[in-house]
Order: sequence, then C-alpha cells, then structure tokens
Amino acid sequence: MLKCKTLFLILPFVLFVSNSIAQTSDNQSYKLYVGWSSKSITPDRPVALAGQFETRISTEVMDPITCTALAIETRDGNRSMETAIMVSVDVVEVGDGLMNNVRSMVRERLPNLDVNKMILNATHTHTGPVLYNEDWPYDIPEDVLQPAQYLAFVSRQITDAIVEAWNVRQPAGMSWGLGQAVVGHNRRSVYFEPVPSGFGIGTSVMYGTSKADNFSHFEGFEDHGLEMLFFWNEKKKLTGMVLNVACPAQETEHLSKISADFWHEVRVEARKKYGKDIFILPQVAAAGDISPHLMWRKEAENEMLKRKGMTSREEIARRIVAAIEEVYPYVQDDIKTELVFTHIYEDLSLPVRRVTKAEASHAEELIREYPGRAFWHRGMLTRYNEQGNHPFAPAKVNVMRLGDVVFATNPFELYFDYGLRIKTRSDAILTFIVQLANASGSGSYIPTAKAEAGGGYSAIVQSSKIGSEGGQELVEKTLELIHKVME
Repeated sequence: MLKCKTLFLILPFVLFVSNSIAQTSDNQSYKLYVGWSSKSITPDRPVALAGQFETRISTEVMDPITCTALAIETRDGNRSMETAIMVSVDVVEVGDGLMNNVRSMVRERLPNLDVNKMILNATHTHTGPVLYNEDWPYDIPEDVLQPAQYLAFVSRQITDAIVEAWNVRQPAGMSWGLGQAVVGHNRRSVYFEPVPSGFGIGTSVMYGTSKADNFSHFEGFEDHGLEMLFFWNEKKKLTGMVLNVACPAQETEHLSKISADFWHEVRVEARKKYGKDIFILPQVAAAGDISPHLMWRKEAENEMLKRKGMTSREEIARRIVAAIEEVYPYVQDDIKTELVFTHIYEDLSLPVRRVTKAEASHAEELIREYPGRAFWHRGMLTRYNEQGNHPFAPAKVNVMRLGDVVFATNPFELYFDYGLRIKTRSDAILTFIVQLANASGSGSYIPTAKAEAGGGYSAIVQSSKIGSEGGQELVEKTLELIHKVME
C-alpha cells in the first residue's frame, strides 16, 4: 500500500475530565484488602475467531480461555479509602459492547462500586472468539455460536468474576518484582528502498523477511523486562500475581482452535511451582510493534527447541517462570500490608489522524486490487469524507498508584516507544503500562512518526485512528496523571 506523507491538521488538545478524583489524596498508608476470582470464558461450541483478515471457525478447544479478576481496596478501620478492579481477558480486544455490558451488570450487583475504577484488559490472543456482529465484514455460518451470543456469555462470566473477587476480599500483602524474560521482538522490517507488500509500498513491512538483499534493520526497540506484582494472604502465602510483558499473546495466532496462546503454558508452569490455586493475571504493555514471532536466526532457534523437546510457547513460558523464580526469594522479604493507594481516571479526547487526499485515492485503488480487504479501505474513505465532523476521538485512561508502583492504562495497540517514554519519565520506581484496556479506541494502533513514514500494516492510516501527534499527547497526559498520584 503506497504510504503517502501524511499532512496533519494542527488541532488543539482537548481534555474532558471525568468527575472523579482519588478518594485518598493525603498519601497515607492504609490496610490492604484483596480478592481474586477466575472464570472460564471458553465457548461450548464452535465460534468465529478474531484476529485475522478472514473468518476462521474454531474446530476444537486447544486450551481453556479465561478471565481473571483482582479486587483491591484499602481501608481505614471499616471505612473504604480506595478501590480498583483489574480484569484480564483472553480475547483479542475489549470492545465497547463488552465494556458497556460489564459496567451495566456490575452496577446492578455492586451499586456502591465505582465502575470507572474497573480496568478490563485483553491479552490479545488471536485464537479467541469474535465479540461483535456489527461491522464484522465476513459471513459467519448460522450453525456456530454467534458473536452476540458469545458476547452475552462472556459479559456474564466477567461480571461473576468481578462480583466474586469483590465479595471475598481479605486482609492481604503486596510486593513487586522486576525480572527479565525474552518474549517479544520488534516485528517491523525496514528496507533500503520501498518494497511492495500486501498493504502497499513502503520501506517498512510487518513481518517482512530479513533475508532480502535490501534489508536494513528492525524499526524499533524491544523490552525484555517482566514487571510483576505479588499478593499474599495474612500468613504470607502467595495468592496470585500480575505479570506484565511488552508482547501480545499471539505465538500461534493462525490456528483454528480456541487458545489462550502462551499464557496457558505460563499458568500451567507457574501453578506447578507455586500452587494449583494461585491466580495469574496477565497484562500486555505497550507493544503495538512487538510480537513473539522470531524475526531472524530462526533456524538456530528452532533447532534449539527441537533439542530441548519444547514448543515455542513452552519456551516462552519457561522464560517467564524462570524470571519469577529469580525474584521470588526477594519479593517474599518485602511484603507490605499497608500502603498508599490512589486511583484516578480521565476521559481524554485525542486528535484523530488526518487522511490525506492521496491516501484516499490510493485506498480506492486497493479496494479493486484486494477485494478481500475492501471493507478496511472503505472505512478509511468514510473517515476521509467525514473527518471534518469528527476531529477528536475518546480514550479513557486509568492511573493507579500502589505503593512504589504505578499502573497506567490505554485502549490502543500502542507502539513500544510511547510506553518507553512514559516509563523513563515516570515518577514511580516501577511503571506498568497496560494497553488494550477499557474499550474506546481498542484495537487501533498508535504508530510512531518514523513508523508512519515507513508505512506498512499497523502504521498506515487504515490501521490507526490516532496518529503520532495524538500518541505523544497521550504520553504527556499520562505522565501528568502519574505525577499527580505520586505527589
């Protein structure tokens, strides 16, 4: 797809602030209470699978997909001081339909809980069910579970997990750890001159071969840090952990099977070592240009897997669990039962990436050239024709301080560099970035300026409603909120 230089309209940054401030703004430590729950969201019959440019119908369940809920509260005696609900879901994205359903159902069952302090994030498995009928461009057979039916089911399961986690809160302790595990790799190959691909012509190609004579380098950095949060009961027994890695769960993304991808193997191995009843809540950090797929040295890596007798997913799990094991003795000695807990959220309005006339014209050519992706290009043409009426797009951001650490969410497939900018400038000792969280904007990439210049899938305007201008504004606003909770 021809990547034309984008002409940006300079728009003022608009911020709509929700009517929410942290309940605790005095930076006092209060007693910690925690509850956990996990529910299966595995469908009981075949479904359409999300994540590719065609409809795949599941043929079997390779491994279960789940949702895991963590309820966090601090109290001053019997008085609740601050709250949060964190839920990780084995789906490709948390769409508006799912988020709205869960908020509505939780309001009915927990009327005193602020649903704006719920954080639902997707692991971005490409072997989970389609969650919406609207705008799905491909036919789904009538004899399989329809997206609307699955959406109703998964909404109930997530709500049940949230209510259960909230109702079983107990005095708890928390500690954090930082380890290293090689999981994600930058997936954008850059070439010395423009090359054609299935998404046009540019100098950058997602999953482009590194064996080509004109291969130059990979476009961006990658992060092998594993951020971890551990929770313990009053007897200092581990109850569960939050694991945050800059890589989506898509090692075996093309299968026609239901699967949680490598997080299934992580859960299996972690429970062997730390107890069959512990909870694992995975999160994806900023990783819009990252995946677990090998981009070079593939032959040697695959030969080593054969020698070990392991699959690539098992190898990823081994690395993650090894990182947990390395820090485990140290986090056991640093458990806090009272801590500062502050949770704020704001509704941002970010400038929409402008579609140029040249990009619109080229999209019309691509509709004829690639009819299987015509819906995708038509969507961009609609944006072009209506962009004067919709210059901004919403994005909810939650920022939460738990002692020394901070969590900052966003609803996008955020390129790694934006997460790096937030982490390096954050006031917290350790900062967890959580992408694909809380609906609006979910599934839309935010590429960097250099990626926009290089083109290719995930960086062209069809892939991103918000461009690099909006991405940097997201960074700056997130840092303001982090500073606010850390003051």
